[in-house]
Amino acid sequence: MDLSGRRRSTNVDDRRGKGGKIAGVGIGGAIIAALLALFLGGDPSEALQQLASQGGQDTEYTPTEQEEQLRVFAEQILASTEDVWSEQFKKIGKTYEPPTLVLFHSSVQSGCGSASSSMGPFYCSADRCVYLDLDFFNEMPKSLGAGGDFAYAYVIAHEVGHHVENLLGYLGPAHQQMSKASETEKNRISVRIELLADFYAGVWGYHENRMFGSLQDGDLEEAINAAQKIGDDYLQKNARGYATPESFTHGTSAQRMRWLKKGLSTGDIRQGDTFSPAYNQL
Repeated sequence: MDLSGRRRSTNVDDRRGKGGKIAGVGIGGAIIAALLALFLGGDPSEALQQLASQGGQDTEYTPTEQEEQLRVFAEQILASTEDVWSEQFKKIGKTYEPPTLVLFHSSVQSGCGSASSSMGPFYCSADRCVYLDLDFFNEMPKSLGAGGDFAYAYVIAHEVGHHVENLLGYLGPAHQQMSKASETEKNRISVRIELLADFYAGVWGYHENRMFGSLQDGDLEEAINAAQKIGDDYLQKNARGYATPESFTHGTSAQRMRWLKKGLSTGDIRQGDTFSPAYNQL
């Protein structure tokens, strides 16, 4: 991506350095441990507790030069989402209220409870914040085989997509349905939520390029590759050799790529209905 001269968002709460490491284990080890526990039928929190019990001391955290560059990048992408979604909301007679990006290292306290880096980036509707440990971008090519600046931008745009869902009134009712549903149905609703966020990430990418001409050769492929590598079926098969569809919470690689591509190709938020189609038609 070409972000030369682009503005940086000020809707950023930098909390790095206010927490310690998990027993001296970096985010890469924590992510791998939690993913393996999750997809092998265990409890990710137990895996993290075991890591913590192995010893190690909390240390003062000083961002590296690379992380500071990633911070600037994240602030520029957040600014872009503000520009794009402000325009898109205005078209439908609404006012866009941007989320706050909370940068943290290792662990953080959110409006949705405490969280560790092993969860990956996430959106909390309770405080309307997107939470991001910048180390995640360093681990994407190592642990997931998904690198590149537009892949990282897709991650941020996906989480902002959840915020868009919240503002448009999709997220609250979906969460209410999940609270009353069976485990399988709850997971299916979660998949619909995640695919819509992928679609909105694609819509952002379409208008980001239309407004600023920032996309370069290979950028789209980076995002689509990332969508493939974080599909539930791909992660489960790589973790244990097979997948259990009833446990999917984010969608298959094919589904995630399909909805991201749909947003990227149309740029039309009206075409992002992931709740009406039959589940097997997603």
